[in-house]
Amino acid sequence: MFSDRKASFKTPPSAVKETHASQEVRRNRALEEQKRRRAERIDSSRQLDIFADLSLGLSDDEAGENDDPNAQPNIVRQGITPFAPMLPHTATHPVPAPSTSESAQPPAPESSMTQEKKRSKNKRKGKGRAPQHQQDVSMAQDSGAPPRVAGKSKVKHPKPSKWADKCMYAELLEMREGGFDAPGDLRDGIPDDIETGWVAVTPVPAGKRCLAVTHQTSGIAGVVPNTTLRSRVLGKPLIKPFPSTLPPQTVLDCILDDNWRDNGILHVLDVVTWKGQDLGDCETPFRFWWRDTRLSELPSYPPPPNAFAPSASSPAEPHPPRYQFPHPTAFVPIPYHTNTTLPNLLSTLIPLTRAPRIIPVTIPAPADHGEGAMDLDAPLVQLQHTSASVAPDGLLLYVAQAVYEPGTSPLSSWVPLRAYQTREALAQEGASADESPLAVFERLALGDAHRATPEVEMAP
Repeated sequence: MFSDRKASFKTPPSAVKETHASQEVRRNRALEEQKRRRAERIDSSRQLDIFADLSLGLSDDEAGENDDPNAQPNIVRQGITPFAPMLPHTATHPVPAPSTSESAQPPAPESSMTQEKKRSKNKRKGKGRAPQHQQDVSMAQDSGAPPRVAGKSKVKHPKPSKWADKCMYAELLEMREGGFDAPGDLRDGIPDDIETGWVAVTPVPAGKRCLAVTHQTSGIAGVVPNTTLRSRVLGKPLIKPFPSTLPPQTVLDCILDDNWRDNGILHVLDVVTWKGQDLGDCETPFRFWWRDTRLSELPSYPPPPNAFAPSASSPAEPHPPRYQFPHPTAFVPIPYHTNTTLPNLLSTLIPLTRAPRIIPVTIPAPADHGEGAMDLDAPLVQLQHTSASVAPDGLLLYVAQAVYEPGTSPLSSWVPLRAYQTREALAQEGASADESPLAVFERLALGDAHRATPEVEMAP
């Protein structure tokens, strides 16, 4: 039983037995639900229900068609009572003015003195009274029963973070060679509208999924810590808050690079909120365009110069210390592609997913201080430009008309570069242990491209 659960972890089903449970049906259902919710929000913001019962009476053209010369205009006589709830509620109660007789009388000090005496007596009585747990112990000793433990209380479970499970997490693309057993819209798992209704994000780097959340600070941008990285599942902070050039009230869907200590890169996958403006209700191509445009406008600051790690080499072989970033400094957007035709997938996007991505990085050069040199006499920090190689992890596909929604969604599909199945499960299915889902996706896309190509008959 344990081996079955381990083999089925993060693994798409090998076959879809029922049509209503297929990924394509769930994807269409989720897209229709998003469209319905968006229409309801638009109607609610326009407040059309308030004007549903209003009437402006007859127009001038309709009044001119009446043959009666003595006819009077039809005036709708309606009060303003129905519009009263629309006004802000303000409590305006008249304050009675004090009378001359009452204001002339001095306040009675006797009542206040008696109240103070009663309070002092109650305080004295409270001091002499034993605590409740001591009374319980004494009563238990007299009766012979075991005393009640006073320190026990109900266990308080911590409240879940408001950032927990807020990322739009993609489902694994369900693929199968040979078609499904049940008749349905899908033949091999690749969507029918892959060439017109999808957006590809590749190469997706290997790292930890998180949310980058900024808050308002009273210091200088890029100097005062204003950014926190929240984990995808629990919403807990991954590292300490750090300074960044992002504007306040911004939420970005990011991937923290596996080697961020060496390259300082935080990959930006999607944008949820920018400077307090909610972008989750926008469609996928617009969100990606907004992400690239706004990130390119951010100013760049040099990384902290005093973050060099001690070298692990022997004293006989001196090497310069290796720089380690204390926090991410570069917000790098992951490239997106709107051209998802089968020829472009096979010739450009799939090979791009397999290749590592080279990103330029700026790090400070180690300073060579003299033995008697002071910090004021030290030269300025020199920056050196290098490149970082980022390992790929797979290919992401987004429905172009979909909006950003938290949680796992069928509107985004994930094609990993490495297989999640175990070798035992692959041996039972008769497949190769080294075959990745991306290779299966490439083979299915190649078959669809061959079937879509019309056959040309040669003239005799």
